[in-house]
Formats: sequence, C-alpha cells, structure tokens
Amino acid sequence: MPLLPPLRLTGGRVLRDGALVADAITISDGVISDGPARDIDVSGYLVLPGIIDLHGDGFERHLSPRPSAPFDKRRALSSVAAELAVNGVTTAWLAQSWSWEGGFRSGDATCALLDALQQARAELSVDMRLQIRLETHVIDEHAVLRDAMTRYGVDYVVFNNHLPEALDMVAHKPLRFAQWAAQQGRAPEELMVIIHKAQEQDADVPAALAILARQMAAEGVQMGSHDDATAETRAYFRGIGARICEFPTTVVAAQAARDAGDPILMGAPNVVRGGSQSGNIAAEDLVRADLCNGLVSDYYYPALKQSVFALTDRGARDFPAAWAMVSEQAAALIGLQDRGRLADGQRADVVVLNPHTRRVEMTLSAGRVAYLSGGMAQRMVAA
Repeated sequence: MPLLPPLRLTGGRVLRDGALVADAITISDGVISDGPARDIDVSGYLVLPGIIDLHGDGFERHLSPRPSAPFDKRRALSSVAAELAVNGVTTAWLAQSWSWEGGFRSGDATCALLDALQQARAELSVDMRLQIRLETHVIDEHAVLRDAMTRYGVDYVVFNNHLPEALDMVAHKPLRFAQWAAQQGRAPEELMVIIHKAQEQDADVPAALAILARQMAAEGVQMGSHDDATAETRAYFRGIGARICEFPTTVVAAQAARDAGDPILMGAPNVVRGGSQSGNIAAEDLVRADLCNGLVSDYYYPALKQSVFALTDRGARDFPAAWAMVSEQAAALIGLQDRGRLADGQRADVVVLNPHTRRVEMTLSAGRVAYLSGGMAQRMVAA
C-alpha cells in the first residue's frame, strides 16, 4: 500500500491525553507530525489510536474454515489482515499454539505459519506478528523452538499447561475426549498415549522452562502465562520472567498478579457476552475491580471495539479509559513505544469511528489506508 500524502484530519474529536477533544492531527510520511498538509474534514467522527491486539486466534477460521479444509496460508493471512482493519486493529499478534497435541498445534505447523507470515508481511494491510502459546510439556522441542524464534524474530511467548485439563477429560468426560481425538483424526487410544508421554516430562519441566525463559529474556522476548488459576502458579511464572498474566481463571490469581505489578489481560468477547464462554470469571468484574490492564480479541476480532462500548454503556469505564485498554495500555505493557497514542512522532495508526453507528469507517496503518468505507470514503474521494 502506498503512503498517503500529508493529510490533516480536522473537525473531529481526537482522543488525546485521556480525553476526547476538538483537535486536528497531521499525518505525514507514516507518522503523526506537524507541517503543511491537505485538510480532510472528519467532523462528526471520533479520531482514535489504532487498536493493538495482543492475543487472537480468530485467524484459524481463515486458515482452516473446517478442520479438514485448509487453505493457502499466505492468502488466508491477507484475509485476516482485512478483517483486523475493518475492526480498527492496526497491530495484532496471532496466538498460535505449539503443543504436544500435534496437527495444527504442532511445532511444524507453527513454523509453516511463521514462514507464510514472513513471506506475506509486505502485502499485509496491518502489522501482524506471531505469539507462540507454548505448552509447558514439550521440553524436547525447545531447541527447535529457539531456532524458529531466532529465524523469524518471534517476540512474544506465553506459557500454558493444558495437560491437567486433558487428564481430567480422560478420567471424567470420555465422550468429549473421544470427540476431541476425532477432531484430530485420531483414535482416543492414540491421543491417550500422547498425553501420557507428555505427562512423563513432569519432573523435568520446571528446570527446562527456567533455562528457556532466561534465554528468551536475554533476547528481549516478552513472556507471559495463560489461564493461571492460583497465586502460586502466577508466582512461579513471574519467577522465570513471564510477567504478563493472560486470562487468569480466578480472582485470586488476578489479585496476585496485581499485587506484584504484573499486567493482566482478559478476553474482549468475555466482556461483550457478559461472562466467560468456558465458565471462568467475568472479565468485566475484573475491570471494575481494577484487576485488568488490557483486553484482547481471543477468538473474535470484532469484540475488541464492541467491548469498549460495552464497558462504556454499562458504566464500568468512560470511553477514553475503555479505548486505552485496547490501545495505549496494550502498547505499554508489551513494550511498544511507537504506537498506541495520537502524539507527534508516533506511528500513524489511526481509526476514524462513527459514534452514531459505532462503525469504523477508516483505518490507517503507518499512514496507509487499510480500510475505508461509508461517509469517510466519500469525504476522502472528494478531497
């Protein structure tokens, strides 16, 4: 996408310094800056920082709309970028599992996705990266993992351990377990062998993770943990340098993270739907208790924008504070210094939103048009 010529968005309400104010912003050479520019009238619209999504797996529907019907990864990623832009997302981490499950969640699948993302990056309309959701019990694959991270520049890893959940399913939910195995094209007995083989690594996991985490920290990789249920689990991951607490499943775990200064992420769909689809704690409750720093798309990209309005409508946050949870605060906790705010020198990631329809009508990514529709499309064409 070509860079836009210097433009000044005038007449709208701009989100700056925690408030919506009547102001103008100038975009030139892909950043926000002063200088001569053509005026574009955005009166009646909100001008907002682009959304930063730190964890989303909605991309899986583009890669494989059905489990047995995969599509070309590079083309699928272009479709993902388009969906992100429609929803005002200008930076996104695709949450890809590297697990003992194999299949779409194997190391090979992760490397194939990384390779496709690297090839497609120049043609994508938004900044897309990969977050590796690393299962704790794949320690024999750490060398391959490290090589892939170095080769493709992976900058974000989240640890999770779904082995207890799998073992509980084996013991108490045999029908569901059989369905899970069938989705992978396996007999239940085959999947049980894989699970028990992973379980055999229990004693070696803590030391292996500590070594891996030290190596990643030395390279500036951001780390977190997923689905913490206890204060002890959060303390363990904090101890190895995984400070981001992603989707804690209990208030106790969230409070332990907050007490230690660890940032907490929750799913935006949880906010929009008024609760967790898996029966865990309600994200809005954590927001109201100041136990949540940022919201992520999880499995549904449109929920990011929708969650801002949900929190605003229900009185949990005012609009600037709610939008900050998907922009400025998200940028800060992941260490992005060049985006998340509308300020001079920042990357020109800008969302122009119609407050009446609550629809995004223009998304700019680094000063390039990623999405344009409605009244804003008419105004841009006229200008």
